[in-house]
This record gives sequence, C-alpha cells and structure tokens, in this order.
Amino acid sequence: MELQRQYAAFQEAGTEVIALVVAPIASVDGVRRTIGATYPLLADPAHRVAEAYGVYNLLGDGRAAPAVFVIGTDGRIVWNYIGQHANDRPGPGTILEQLP
Repeated sequence: MELQRQYAAFQEAGTEVIALVVAPIASVDGVRRTIGATYPLLADPAHRVAEAYGVYNLLGDGRAAPAVFVIGTDGRIVWNYIGQHANDRPGPGTILEQLP
C-alpha cells in the first residue's frame, strides 16, 4: 500500500517502520500478504501495546484506533497522530516530515 511504496524513503532517512497488528500471531502473515508489507509487523493479540499507547478502544469499537508514533533513538515519542475514524491516517510524506 502507500506506506510500502515509501518504505525505501524511510530506510534512506535512517528509520524503521514497524506496524502493530492487534490480532493473533497466526494472522500476521495474512495481514502481511494483504497489505504487501516488507517492513516488520508485530502481533499484539492481547492489545497490551495498543493499550499502553492509549489507542485501544479509543473509538469505542473494541479495536485499536489508527495511530502513528515517531519514536526517537532515546525512546521518547517525538510525534504522534491518532486517527478519529478507521481510515484516518497520515500519509507517508507527512510522517517523513516529522522525523527528527
């Protein structure tokens, strides 16, 4: 998808894209095939990571809200975007502009 098409630009910027899949580990390969991702996908079946970042059930639908977190090398969040509906996501260009 769009993020995959820009993945090389993220790598050239010295960053890594990691997508969180709030689903069982067994479903990650299916998600990878569906979106065509070559970047890492991490399973969060118990939604612990989504809860820790405050995006689980944020929209009241029992799912993780679409969100992007840019995390610096010091482990701190330097930018984030939390969507207001299922398709509310920033484009890769917007994310690239936020990189430190």
